[in-house]
Amino acid sequence: MCSQRDKPTMISSHNGAEFTGKAMLNWTHRNGIALPLIEPGKPNQTAYIESFSGRLRDECLNEHWFRSLAHAHTMIKTWRREYNEERPKKPLGVLTAAQYAKKLTTMAVTMPEDFKALRY
Repeated sequence: MCSQRDKPTMISSHNGAEFTGKAMLNWTHRNGIALPLIEPGKPNQTAYIESFSGRLRDECLNEHWFRSLAHAHTMIKTWRREYNEERPKKPLGVLTAAQYAKKLTTMAVTMPEDFKALRY
């Protein structure tokens, strides 16, 4: 995904093996990505991704018997497009993720130069 979007500056995760393995640690270090761990017993610190992961699992992964890696890639790509481009989200002002991202991009481009000083 880094070839399609900018690299993240940080990936917060729990202490699971998928995020503490040598390959993940090496990749984040090589790419200058911080890898902070959430506090033990505080799953609410990753509530958004836990919710997303549950939806992906329930609505896509559990619904298909993947015949190949290519088939899995196609089905997940289709689900991701529908999730980002067709489903409005209340926390985003009832916009889809794609509409919200476009709105943020437009705002960043059209803000007056002196407004940048007011940002955090």
